[in-house]
Amino acid sequence: MTIDNSARTATASGTFSIGGDLPVTRLGYGAMQLTGEGVWGEPKDRGEAVRVLRRAVELGVTFIDTADSYGPAVSEQIIREALHPYADDLVIATKGGLTRAGPGDWRPVGRPEYLRQQCELSLRNLGVERIDLHQLHRIDPQVPLADQVGELALLKQEGKIRHIGLSEVSVAELEEARKITEIASVQNLYNLAERQSEELLDHAEREGIAFIPWFPIATGELAKPGGPLDVLAKEVGAAPAQLALAWLLRRSPVMLPIPGTSKVAHVEENIAAAGVELTDEQFAALATAV
Repeated sequence: MTIDNSARTATASGTFSIGGDLPVTRLGYGAMQLTGEGVWGEPKDRGEAVRVLRRAVELGVTFIDTADSYGPAVSEQIIREALHPYADDLVIATKGGLTRAGPGDWRPVGRPEYLRQQCELSLRNLGVERIDLHQLHRIDPQVPLADQVGELALLKQEGKIRHIGLSEVSVAELEEARKITEIASVQNLYNLAERQSEELLDHAEREGIAFIPWFPIATGELAKPGGPLDVLAKEVGAAPAQLALAWLLRRSPVMLPIPGTSKVAHVEENIAAAGVELTDEQFAALATAV
């Protein structure tokens, strides 16, 4: 069996309602790679970046994740160029709280006035009056969490943010933030080969909070020739990356993988993973291979 990448759509991944009232297809698209090298500046081919976004939406993606720091601003601006005016069911999530001093350089700044400024800039760059999901990109250790999350809560009260999310947090940090305001999502590093956030994922599932795994298709040694992912990929007739995404979708109903790419062919391949169904044995074999 082989997977027809051009015919598979994201709708096969099912849906999840962020915050209980914002339904999205579970397999989304992460827009970090729509920029230049080091997530800095313009992409080599802006036209292809636009085509990638449009193709993702054509294939049923209704959840796109970006950040003000991707570029900076470049990713948000390309999303607006490609997709504005947005379809009614399209949810664009962004993040604020990381500053950039150059390619590959990321520094957390969580001062309330900075977070407010960046939210206002994201509204302008995306061309919206309200951000559906605005996430604190990193907790700034120099600023009380109550000040950081509290400012996002104020922006929510003002109607500029619909739902608030966090990125790279522990269960304790999530629960501290939830004492301040409702938290609809968490976004941590998580994939088949890197599962340090297992406790947070299980907690999010119990609480009905969306879990957005960034870097979702890292496969490491699993995909090397003769490795468990390579062997199973040949058995199923799918690419190793598709199996990695299918495993994530099977792992938890609150999981919203956001694979990113700058190529149309790759976005088609990634989205086709929504149609890959693993048996109980295949799922267990991948889970225990690490």
